[in-house]
Order: sequence, then C-alpha cells, then structure tokens
Amino acid sequence: MDVRKALAEAEPVPFWLQDGARPAAGPPPEGTRACDLAVVGGGYSGLWTALLAKERDPSLDVVVLEAGRIGAAASGRNGGFCAASLTHGLENGAGRWPDDMAALERLGRGNLRAIGDTLAKYGIDAEWEPTGEMDVATEEWQVPGLAEAAETAAGLGWEPVLLDRDAVRAEVDSPTYRAGLWNPDSAAMVHPAKLAWGLAGACRSLGVRIFENARVTGLNPGGGGLRLTVHNGAAVAARRVVLGTGAFPPLVRRLRNYVVPVYDYALMTEPLTPAQRAAIGWRHRQGVGDSANQFHYYRLTADDRILWGGYDAVYHYGNGMRRELENRPATFETLARHFFETFPQLEGVRFTNSWGGVIDTCSRFCAFFGTAFDGRLAYAAGYTGLGVGATRFGADVMLDLLRVGLAPGEDTERTRLTMVRTKPVPFPPEPLRYGVIELTRREIARADRNAGRRGLWLRTLDRMGLGFDS
Repeated sequence: MDVRKALAEAEPVPFWLQDGARPAAGPPPEGTRACDLAVVGGGYSGLWTALLAKERDPSLDVVVLEAGRIGAAASGRNGGFCAASLTHGLENGAGRWPDDMAALERLGRGNLRAIGDTLAKYGIDAEWEPTGEMDVATEEWQVPGLAEAAETAAGLGWEPVLLDRDAVRAEVDSPTYRAGLWNPDSAAMVHPAKLAWGLAGACRSLGVRIFENARVTGLNPGGGGLRLTVHNGAAVAARRVVLGTGAFPPLVRRLRNYVVPVYDYALMTEPLTPAQRAAIGWRHRQGVGDSANQFHYYRLTADDRILWGGYDAVYHYGNGMRRELENRPATFETLARHFFETFPQLEGVRFTNSWGGVIDTCSRFCAFFGTAFDGRLAYAAGYTGLGVGATRFGADVMLDLLRVGLAPGEDTERTRLTMVRTKPVPFPPEPLRYGVIELTRREIARADRNAGRRGLWLRTLDRMGLGFDS
C-alpha cells in the first residue's frame, strides 16, 4: 500500500475546525473594564469555568479572554473522546491515589453524565454519542493486562465486557486483534469543536462576555484584585481570575516547570461507503484504543469517517511551540501505514485531513490544581490528552478553590482529594528536560518491541512514582 497516495490530498488542517457551524470571531476588548471573574483561555477549561460560575451565581460578571479563536487549540483539534476518567485511566490513578479511587471514579461518572445533561439543557448539538470505549490487544503480551483492567474496573463500579479474539472482531473487525475490553459507560464520542462552540454559546446566553483575539500579556495585583493587560492595550480588572491556558506559556511563573507541550497527530479519512463499513463492522460505534505503550486511538464520526491518531508524541527542545510543528509528514506516513495494517480491507481509502496540536503534559499525566496571588487566582493544567471531559471537573475544582458559590468555611469533596491537594514532580530545566523526555520516549518504544518488558530506566521511573505506559 502506497500511503503517500492515500495522503496526497489530505489538507494540513484540523477536520473539526472546517465545520460550517463555526461561528464568526468575536471582537477583542477595548479600554479598561472591570468584572468579578476573568477567565484566561477560551478552550474547554475556561468555557466550563465561565458556564459553571454563572450557574453557581448568576449575579457574577464573568469575562473570558481568548488569545485566538474559541476552541482553536487543543479543544478543537483532539480526537473527540470524552472520558469519565479524571486520572488518565484506572491504572495511573490507582497507582497514585488508591485510597481515593472509588471517589474519583464516582465523581468521574457523575461528571460525564453532567456533560451530557448540559448539552441537552442548552440545546448544544455536538454529535454526542455515549458509546463507551474499547481497548484492544494487538499482541499476545497485552492480553493479560486487559483481564487485570477488567477486574479493577469492576471493583470500582464499572461493568466492563471482556472479549476474546472472536468476540472483539465481531465488534470491530481487524486481523490484528487478539482480545478486547469494552466499557460501554466510560466515554462518549463528541465533535470537539462543536462542543467548544456550543459551550461558548451557552456562556453568552447567561451573560458571559467573551473576547477573542485577546492575548493576555500581563497579570499584576492591583485595586484589591488582579489586573490583566491585553496585547492591544486593553485591560481587565478582576476580583478573581482563572487560568485555563493548557500547554501555552502560563502567566504564573511557578507553573513553568510543571507543564510541557507535547505534539500529538491525527488523520481523518473520507466517509466510508456502506460496503467499507460492512467490511469492518463497528455497529456499536465505540471509541477504540490499542494497548501498546505507543498507542493509537480511533473512532467513527457522524458521517462515518475514521479519525486515526496517536502513536507519536513529540517534545521539542525548550518547550518548543511553532505553527510549522503541527505538520509532520513522517508521522502522518507512519499513522497511515498503521491504519492500513489494522484495516487492510480498507485499502484505497483516502485521507482528507492531517493535523497536529499540543497537549499539556505533566509528570503525573493528569490534571493538577492550585492558587496564587493570595487565593485570588486558580489554575488547572496537565490533562495530558484526556481533558475533553476532565476539564469540567477541573473547572468545578477551580471555582471551589476561589470560593465561588460556597459559604464561609465550606469545603467540598473535590478539594479534599489528595489529587487536588498535591502537585506533580516538576520537570528539570533544559537541556536535562529534553534528554529525560527523549530517553523515556525511546524506552517506551523499546518496551513495545520487547513484549512490554520495561528496561532499567522505565523501572526506575516506576519506583519513583513517575511511570507512564502510554
């Protein structure tokens, strides 16, 4: 299969952001204005925070400042998997906070339900499909791990379905599959950009003022609150501030060693014909991820395209972030080759889009939280690619930390969680940062080639509580 032919007409832009439902850009702010709560960042983290703040206290004057367009960064270019997990999977969470996992999973289930309820409440058409997610083993060494994961999930209130080779191929037909684990209630598929645009519309309906092309360049205390300076000279004086800027350089200096931007890449096929759909099955339309350390994630869209992403996760020296890094032909060719190895019956299918974007990654691979400026600012970051759903939970945490809608002295179950009260291990400075990340990346790939056996470096990270298997 000549993958270059399949990629020849792929546009190097995110498929989701080409949708005709994309609203026109809003204006930047002008002059100086005041508000009760300023939210920096117009992705999921910021939009959920603004929406939930108004639901908690409709009298609040809330402003959102987005450097570019609403949902144009990670929130509009991800795979559209909205997972219940708040901890980047059961294994990662159970290894770090075993005493809190029952609560974390319960809160995650409630959070996922609340997202679906919000879409219904505000009439947001985001192509929501609560079909769950299926992990598949493509090598024999991965099969026992699925059985262990099923046992763990069942013990935490889920109802997973363990599938042997024939059963998993009856769900989605690939000759590479050895086994599968389907959790029908653990995730929903969603159009990620429509979700962001819909949340922005819901915010506006409640009176939130949203400004686009409003890059914040300064943050300083003043007037009993915080003053935000915008690149065009405008300013916003806020009593409280939320930072939801993801992988982008944070306005709070202390965060700079906790988050690194890692580039992830994806392809989108043309719509499948009825015969092509029949050749692979997939009647339950669940999201799929394979069980390798360097894993792929894939799903069907509303018009029966296949989004195919993952595998490569690339860090560039010095927290490098540049527009040209979103286009990586070598990775696109690798992804296309793996696609046709997984689905040889789809030979001849073309890709219409190829794109990349940055993920905000921290050393514990799920979100961390905190405050600054004497409790007047709250932040959440480090979602590591699983933020479509978890950002709503993170928004509630940030509002709890800012005491929005809480009585004096009141705390919440969320803020009592060890996950919320602790920080990840910071990354070392350059050039050590780049060396550590690249070594880990190479060792993860080597483990996949060696039937999952982790070498000395990965075992050392495991002992330090820094292990990562995806």
